[in-house]
Amino acid sequence: MSWGTDLWDQFENLDKHTQWGIDFLERYAKFVKERLEIEQVYAKQLRSLVKKYCPKRSKDDEPRFTSCMSFYSILNELNDYAGQREVVAEEMGHKVYGELMRYSQDLKAERKHHLQEGRKAQQYLDQCWKHMDNSKKKFERECKEAEKSQMMYERLDNDINATKSEVEKAKSQLYLRQHMAEESKNEYAAQLQNFNAEQWKHFNVAIPQIFKNLQDMDERRTVKLGETYRSFAEVERRVIPIISKCLEGMVTAAKNVDERRDSGIVVESFKSGFEPPVDFPFEDFSQNIQRTGSDGTIGTPKTEGGKPDPKHPISRTKNKLWLFGKKPKAPTLEDLSHLPPEQRRKKLQQRIDELNKELQKEMDQRDALNKMKDVYEKNPQMGDPGSLQPKISETICNMEKLRSEIHKNESWLAEVEGKHGSRGERRPSADVNHHAPHGRESPEGSYTDDHSQEHRSPPQPDPHDFDDEFDDDDPLPAIGHCKALYSFDGSNEGTLVMNENEVLYVIEEDKGDGWTRVRKHSGVEGYVPTSYVEITLEKNSKGS
Repeated sequence: MSWGTDLWDQFENLDKHTQWGIDFLERYAKFVKERLEIEQVYAKQLRSLVKKYCPKRSKDDEPRFTSCMSFYSILNELNDYAGQREVVAEEMGHKVYGELMRYSQDLKAERKHHLQEGRKAQQYLDQCWKHMDNSKKKFERECKEAEKSQMMYERLDNDINATKSEVEKAKSQLYLRQHMAEESKNEYAAQLQNFNAEQWKHFNVAIPQIFKNLQDMDERRTVKLGETYRSFAEVERRVIPIISKCLEGMVTAAKNVDERRDSGIVVESFKSGFEPPVDFPFEDFSQNIQRTGSDGTIGTPKTEGGKPDPKHPISRTKNKLWLFGKKPKAPTLEDLSHLPPEQRRKKLQQRIDELNKELQKEMDQRDALNKMKDVYEKNPQMGDPGSLQPKISETICNMEKLRSEIHKNESWLAEVEGKHGSRGERRPSADVNHHAPHGRESPEGSYTDDHSQEHRSPPQPDPHDFDDEFDDDDPLPAIGHCKALYSFDGSNEGTLVMNENEVLYVIEEDKGDGWTRVRKHSGVEGYVPTSYVEITLEKNSKGS
């Protein structure tokens, strides 16, 4: 079917149809634009959601639980999924919407050209018709004038009263009019023949060709719509494999959740290494009550003076029941002795690993500087070897400091591991006399690390029990003396304020919790951090 033959007389309708086709194409382009904007907003909201639930965190705060790791893996996969939605929006904008808008402009220009050609052809045919119509009207007028002249001549010729000159004049007028009518007839015939030829050419050549061009244009528009429909779907199809991998990653993350492993991590994170407390001994306060011989009750073994055995590990438990009671906050110490044994061992091992990494970096830098120095010595034009010596010396100094730190931490680790093998033994307080408290500088100028509060503090005495102990009628004897290496504010209840270089009496050794019980010359007693003091025990005292 051809528009040129079947629709030869439907120029106005074809004009309207082609305009509708371009409007429909632009309407679809608008649909694609709104569709890709939805994708852009969706991707942006997904990325904001991921950012909201995956905040920046320090290395120490990195999650180790499988449930947390799986959740962050899901967030990463969701972030990749959002990236694919952005790809869909970008491809739709470039390959569908952009292509449609460019093609729409081309269609408008082509349609305008074809319609102008059709209007020009119609205007030319109308002009030919007008010339033919004018010649026809002229021929008609000339014929009527010729008829009038003939009737005048015949009337004068038959009139006996007419003169010969009047008859001759009417006759010549008749000949003139007949000649003009003949010329008009010939002109009209020529114009009619020309119009018929142009009309045939118009409706059989020009208009069919123009309408065929419009038909081709409209069919190409239809084909382009079909191609963009396919491209619209292909954009989605191309990202399906990657989206499927994202979803598979989420499923894999879900499968990686291991409740047993998470429980083990909880144990590993909070295990203190201490033994559970043993049973309380029976303290019989009825020792001084005399019973008769006939009393059938069984006597309870007496302890000297009616007091509990001071050697029993729970005989003085008032400062040991700290599992659920309120504790004075222990300062963070460089040797991490404020931590439980298990946590202290892990932290020390972690610190040693980090120091070894830093030492390796310094060694690599030293080797690189030495190689550069050798190159400068062999090729002085490249640089001054002496300019590298300060940097080499600084690197060597850093290496020595790191080795010293590693050795110090390894000695602390060895101490912890030795005690961890025989848990329950008490730690001699004299082994930690040279460590600086948190927030201060030691004599070597070393800096103490600040550790997260997620770790439990070592068992500390219940502050409500300190007052009961210090109200005893018989004060504990001194087992040695100590010198304060640093000042201590004693802000927590049950602790003692001391100034740097102050000498105090030691009345109770550190029992592995990082605190030593001391007494001032004024008789005031309290606890101070073991690492804040230098202790000297008497040879005949307990634990010597």
